[in-house]
Amino acid sequence: MDEVIRARGHEHVRAEHVSTFEVTSDDWLTPAGDCILAIEADRTPADFADEFVDACQTHDATIAVTVTVETGEQTYEQTVRGRGHPDLTFDGDRSIVFRTSDYVDDRTGMVGADHAADGFDDELVAALASGADLTLTIRVE
Repeated sequence: MDEVIRARGHEHVRAEHVSTFEVTSDDWLTPAGDCILAIEADRTPADFADEFVDACQTHDATIAVTVTVETGEQTYEQTVRGRGHPDLTFDGDRSIVFRTSDYVDDRTGMVGADHAADGFDDELVAALASGADLTLTIRVE
């Protein structure tokens, strides 16, 4: 079962955060937002189907987040794996955050992630810093 978010990069994308990565519906990004990969997301967790949310609300759920970045000339793709949690609500109406820790709030989309923003490929990050389009596919198994 999948949920898909489309967004775009921004000149301030740095992807240096060591415990989270995030996609936001905001239309701006400051240099301090070192976990944010993309802005102007077309959907937020509050838009997700109830069936998807239910499937994520167990410690046994495996969640895979595939980040696809297209520049027109090149496509970059990277998948981060983690797990669900009974406290995931997907109520956030502004952004979604994927965490290496077990911390959960209304924006959390996955806990126990393989890596955070700092684990993304340098070329993928550079493409996002140039404003490339991002597709985020979240799959729960």
